[in-house]
Amino acid sequence: MIQPSALAIVLAAGKGTRMKSDLPKVMHRLAGATLLAHVLRAAKAAAVDRIAVVVGPGMEQVGAAASVLDPKLQTFVQAEQRGTADAVKAAREAFEDFHGHVLILYGDTPLLRPETLDKVRGELEAGADLVVIGFEAEDPTGYGRLLLDDRGGLAGIREEKDANDQERALTLCNSGIMAFRSSKTLLGLLGRIGNDNAKGEFYLTDAVALAHGDRLETRMVLSDQEEVLGVNSRAELAMAEGAMQRRLRALVMANGATLTAPETVFLSHDTRIGKDVVIEPHVVIGERVVIEDGATIRGFCHIEGAKIGPGAIVGPFARLRPGASLAKDAHVGNFVEIKQAEIAEGAKVNHLTYIGDASVGARANVGAGTITCNYDGFAKHRTEIGAGAFIGSNSSLIAPVKIGEGAYIGSGSVISKDVAADALALTRSPQEERQGWAARVRERRGRTPKNAGNKGT
Repeated sequence: MIQPSALAIVLAAGKGTRMKSDLPKVMHRLAGATLLAHVLRAAKAAAVDRIAVVVGPGMEQVGAAASVLDPKLQTFVQAEQRGTADAVKAAREAFEDFHGHVLILYGDTPLLRPETLDKVRGELEAGADLVVIGFEAEDPTGYGRLLLDDRGGLAGIREEKDANDQERALTLCNSGIMAFRSSKTLLGLLGRIGNDNAKGEFYLTDAVALAHGDRLETRMVLSDQEEVLGVNSRAELAMAEGAMQRRLRALVMANGATLTAPETVFLSHDTRIGKDVVIEPHVVIGERVVIEDGATIRGFCHIEGAKIGPGAIVGPFARLRPGASLAKDAHVGNFVEIKQAEIAEGAKVNHLTYIGDASVGARANVGAGTITCNYDGFAKHRTEIGAGAFIGSNSSLIAPVKIGEGAYIGSGSVISKDVAADALALTRSPQEERQGWAARVRERRGRTPKNAGNKGT
């Protein structure tokens, strides 16, 4: 059976005053992506063909960000915030001649699942004219209540400020998300919605009572409360982040990765983790990270924009910055930072090292305290370390420079010229020793080895 076309109108004009931010509410981030991006991805995953976003005046950055995710997306401006029905009217051009389902979504509900939207569309295909997503709330304060008729069908929605005591006692609440079988259904109801209510606004929720009165088929799809959480404050953003992280962790573990202390691992919306990966406690993973099968991420690592090959080991206390790429069985150890660099198969960069704008060849070994000096104050330059090369501890490699395959760099060297394959390069002053010097200095200062180390400072 061919599924009808669908249009999603995403309402994103809210100023989000409780966020106390210069940033529009829907542009705040959750697991690395904006709240709006999460909603748009859910819509697309539910096979929505077209998307329109309604923003407020001066919110050009919201429309621009949405267009990056979907170049075909339409943006409309709600000139004045006069309620949700008025916001939908602002996007009339997108749906008045549209043939298919029309979904009304909200840009601040980032936890909405595509599976729930699939259920909504399923109800429309089964004959419903209007479908609302509802939930049971332990504390319904602040939510609109879903009103049922004598047969248990959906009869209306009452906003809390307009509800009587009996209605306020209800725990079946409105998420705000609803869908219409067709644009004709939506338009017929929109034109009859008034603003005779406590706030003097045009509530889209009034469409339910109007549809029920017209004997249209009105139905409800239940979700859990967490899924339809609206983010209106920093506290609610933190709640949504916690929920999203639990969801992401569960997914990677279900796909075969081990998180030894899941609650301490933070993932991004686009993190890709293979099977038999082990991630130890207190790891933060940013956007654009791929971790392939069998890799190990030890504790207290921070990773973003990096690719980690099969069997590689990272950390503990390592930082992989954008452009870091570790091949199979590469090792990056404690207090190592990698940026815009490729670490080839079997290579080791085990401790206290910075590798930036560089390539490290297969089976090369980079000793402790080594740095690639990649920036001259004006531009970045590359360092190339050949396969099997050995870089002694505390070496500085002044880019641009090439270390040949199998070459040795003596510890403590500052290398500013290319080194040939299999050569030894070192820049080290001759060691000088002066017999009895230390004893003479102590004698002049009236200190002996017995009391030299016990003076206060």
